[in-house]
Amino acid sequence: MQRILSRAARRCTNSSAAFNSPHAQANAASVHSEDAPTCSNKNDDFTWKTSFVRPMQSEVVNALRREAPDPLFVMETLELMEEKAIGMSKSIYRYVIRALSRGGYAKEALHWLALLGEKESTHATTPIFNIFLNACGRANLKDAENCLEILENLFLGKSEITYCELLKLAVLQGNLPAAYDIWKECSRYYSPSIVTQRRFIRALTALGDLQSAYHILQHMVALAAQSCDYLRVSSKRRYRSSRLDIPVPALNEFEDLNLPSCQGKLATGEHLVDAQPELFDEKTRPGNNLSYKVVVDASVANTLKSAPSTVKQILRWAFNDVLHACVPFNNCQLAEHLFTEMQKLGLQPTSYTYDGFIKTVIAGKGIAYANKVINAMERRGIEPYSDTLAALSEGHSNSLQLDLAEEFLERISEIKPKHIGSFNALLSGCAIMNEPERAVRILAKMKHVNMKPTLRTYELLFSLFGNVNVPYEQGDVLSHVDVSKRISIIEMDMFNNGIQHSFVSMKNLIRAFGAEGMIEEMLRYLNIAENTLWNINPHQKSDLYSTALHALVDVKETHRAVKMFKIMRSCSLPTNISIYNTMIECCKWLPCFKSASALLSLMLRDGFNPTVVTFTSLLKVVLENDNFEGALDLLDICKIEGLQPGIQTFNTVLLRAYARGQIHVLEYILECIHRSKIQPDPSTLWYTFCAYEEHELYNTAIESLLVLSMRMISEDAGIPSEKRIVFEDLILSEEPDAEFRIIRAFQAGEEFLATALLNLRWCATMGATVSWSPEESLWAMRLAASYDANKRPHINPSDAPKSWGRNPLNRPYWEANG
Repeated sequence: MQRILSRAARRCTNSSAAFNSPHAQANAASVHSEDAPTCSNKNDDFTWKTSFVRPMQSEVVNALRREAPDPLFVMETLELMEEKAIGMSKSIYRYVIRALSRGGYAKEALHWLALLGEKESTHATTPIFNIFLNACGRANLKDAENCLEILENLFLGKSEITYCELLKLAVLQGNLPAAYDIWKECSRYYSPSIVTQRRFIRALTALGDLQSAYHILQHMVALAAQSCDYLRVSSKRRYRSSRLDIPVPALNEFEDLNLPSCQGKLATGEHLVDAQPELFDEKTRPGNNLSYKVVVDASVANTLKSAPSTVKQILRWAFNDVLHACVPFNNCQLAEHLFTEMQKLGLQPTSYTYDGFIKTVIAGKGIAYANKVINAMERRGIEPYSDTLAALSEGHSNSLQLDLAEEFLERISEIKPKHIGSFNALLSGCAIMNEPERAVRILAKMKHVNMKPTLRTYELLFSLFGNVNVPYEQGDVLSHVDVSKRISIIEMDMFNNGIQHSFVSMKNLIRAFGAEGMIEEMLRYLNIAENTLWNINPHQKSDLYSTALHALVDVKETHRAVKMFKIMRSCSLPTNISIYNTMIECCKWLPCFKSASALLSLMLRDGFNPTVVTFTSLLKVVLENDNFEGALDLLDICKIEGLQPGIQTFNTVLLRAYARGQIHVLEYILECIHRSKIQPDPSTLWYTFCAYEEHELYNTAIESLLVLSMRMISEDAGIPSEKRIVFEDLILSEEPDAEFRIIRAFQAGEEFLATALLNLRWCATMGATVSWSPEESLWAMRLAASYDANKRPHINPSDAPKSWGRNPLNRPYWEANG
């Protein structure tokens, strides 16, 4: 391409017809003498040799303008011009510098800049240096420093555009102190136009200084209201100030003033001026804690409402810059403040404005408030950006409102690769809510729009499809085959896309195999993770072992679990409270309280204090030998240690009491739950009802179900009357869809309430009277009286092995022998 253009240029300048035609000679003769440049040095290569070169120079300039980014063509053209003794004008210099600097030939461009300054006939001007600085973003910052050095050596000074170009370099470098210095020097010698101030606002927001950007915005609004700084639109559709951009005169060495220079500071970020203007007060910058002053008053607002559209457009852009900068800071307060101020100024918000505002309020005020904003936006006829819809979808996914999340995702007209985060958030919600069917639809959508999965996508897929029956059933041979097939397909697709396993994906795989009971596959992947994941730290490796340990204990692989724990200890892998709790629970399969006590002592020596989960694991070990006295002692010790057992801890004792027919223990635990102000769950109701039913205490079973269902609705003394009316309508309704109306509560995340209402409706069907004062129940009063009288249930010693008794638990658990 360069050769073709070079030949074209040669034809343009070397054509004998062009020099010899009468028409050309007439044109040459018609050139006025005042058009010819003067030069005292007749031997200067840059003098005009003939008046005909002006049309020819115009052809060269036009060619350079068309092919400015082509440095090879430019250099060939320069050689040809030198060969033909064609002089250089400032316009040619401008295009030469632009082509060389943008094409990556910074050294050659600097050479021509220096040469330009040496020629008196083509005295250098600041705009030509600005062209070089504009292209320095693609070059080394050292070149920008050299350009500034030449600029200062020629005493040319800097214009507003020069400062703007230096500001771009500071942003590319991420140098916030340099941006401060540039602003201080620019504002000292200029009154920056609103175009320049908007550039500084954009730069400061990009560098993360929301405080300073907000203050400049205040100055910018005041300037727009006070001055007649009208704007014009350039040929490239860019806004420029109508006033002349006259460079600050460079000071010579005899003047007694000190003009600060940016030379050498872009790379270091050193401050050039000791005095700190109010704009960059050290107490407030850079930051997010803003004291909001009113940007506009009524007079300013009225003035700006009648301002030219170009001024309003620049102001709107500046407001949008600051508003979008509120997103990473989650500064909802400032975003709302800016949004209100824009309306006062008559700056109508655009789709871009709403995009930044909605993203901020999602984090600051929640997805419900963002929904109100998007609805108001659409009522005004403003279409949301795809990025806005993606942010709303991700917000709903994080709130587990998956229907709305999927709806907003479907509304995105042009899905781009950057929207993968919204897809991953929805897949994460599907994993949490156990909705693999919805995840399949999302994957189909991704395939339809050619959305390439990321590592996070595959991590979620292993979590979603790595098991079949969990948590409802245990794995079997058929489910194992299905799981293996699914994981193989996901891994194959993962490797086809060039994505390797990460710590999270391996952990999800190990957890999935363990949940399905596929122990051999789990251990194989644990070995693969150890051999391939070289970058994981000891804590992550310990986390993988912890996941495998939990699976081994669940399937009663006690010997393998003990062996793995010993390997961890021998390799000095860090342990945590979860690992110790798992190993203590493992002791219930032996069963051996001595081993559990040894693990407890080891845990204490490692600096871990027991938690409620620790006591629950100890309870399982004790109850495995039906040692109810020891279990009750553990509950007492747990309370003494300041730990409040949860409903799962109490249910552990209830399950064993129900299985062994210990009605007195069961009733004592139920009263403990009530005295602790803990709401029962469906498991509590099930164990209690079945225990009475198996002893043929049917009336007691129904009465206990009524009381516990009421407590599951509310542990307070009473239920508000307005709720009672609604509940009674559901419980006593004779309509055929009454159960369906109750079940719909599951969709609102109130499954416990739905379970309680279904239980109460069944009791009413059996002829029981539903009372909203459960404490007046004879069954509830009997349990309370028995608890106050005895404090401990009577347990038949023959029900527990004689080798156990209460000896290990008569003293504090940390003193138990290991």
